[in-house]
Amino acid sequence: MDKLLLSIVVVSGLCAVSSPAERRYHFVYEPKTMTEAQRHCRETYSDLATIRDMEDVNTLNTMVDSSQMVDDSSRAWIGLYDDVDNWSWRWSLSNTSFYKPGETEFRRWWSGRLDNNYYSENYCTYMYTDGYWNDCHCDQRFKPVCFDVRGLNETFVLINNTMTWTEAQSYCREHHTDLASVRNMVDNQKVQNLVPSGDHVWIGLFRDGWKWSDGSDSSFRNWKTTPTGLSETCAAADFCANGRWDDLNCNVMRAFICYSAPVSTQVAPVSMQVIKVRVQKSSASLDLNDAVVMEDLLKKLKQRLKDQGLNDDIKLSWKKQSDGKVFHKEEKKTKKKETCPYKDEL
Repeated sequence: MDKLLLSIVVVSGLCAVSSPAERRYHFVYEPKTMTEAQRHCRETYSDLATIRDMEDVNTLNTMVDSSQMVDDSSRAWIGLYDDVDNWSWRWSLSNTSFYKPGETEFRRWWSGRLDNNYYSENYCTYMYTDGYWNDCHCDQRFKPVCFDVRGLNETFVLINNTMTWTEAQSYCREHHTDLASVRNMVDNQKVQNLVPSGDHVWIGLFRDGWKWSDGSDSSFRNWKTTPTGLSETCAAADFCANGRWDDLNCNVMRAFICYSAPVSTQVAPVSMQVIKVRVQKSSASLDLNDAVVMEDLLKKLKQRLKDQGLNDDIKLSWKKQSDGKVFHKEEKKTKKKETCPYKDEL
């Protein structure tokens, strides 16, 4: 019988599966300090809650059981804390898919601007009538420019009421999409066209050192009032204020919110191996390169591997050679006659 050489690619393990499953939030009503709450969440779930957008805020507002809050407190720790040594600029609209590469770093600062990066305080950004930017304390009152995103349509809207930056952010999120993100000179010109003569307007750029416990880079913020930047360096959601946030001393005892990541995001390792085997044809007329024959062979090989105790996650496929075929007839090798080395006779 003819012997044929073939290659099989064996893949074992599980591939990464993208799942729409969302993270789950868990309220824990036993009061703890921020550090104790973080430890509990990491031991029992994934971490303290990271809140990424208004949808998450609304989810928590529907979940909370205020009757279980103790000491007449309506606040619960979330995973946000103030890293006072690492302050950075962020946009209020934190959805990364909204920005092209480099657009989150676009800036058009006024040349006479003071460098406020040396101070561990919150600063927010406004635009002059000439289109240049400056920053100041977020409790100043200016008119905001909001941003509407409706599919491919993007519109900037001037609001003719003065408010603090935090109030402006809340207003824009409630009535529009968010405070204006200025990603490039085109956006900058559109906002500039809305600035009343001799006036200033808030845009969505702000600076803070607040970080998430799980390392998330989400810039979403939902403050009730501008953080003080003093000894209150941990954040809690206030459910008497629709889940908006307060900054508190981290040693205060409060209820807290954990989250658990969906199991489907966990990826098992994948390994691949190429195995060469030899087969013998039972009939000279059998075409082993026929697709139906090859599929039948794979099924039988996989069953043989399962019978030997290998797990059902193994996947088999044929590896084609450079000529597009899997099977090749093995040529018989002629055995060469060995010659002994010449020896001198003694």
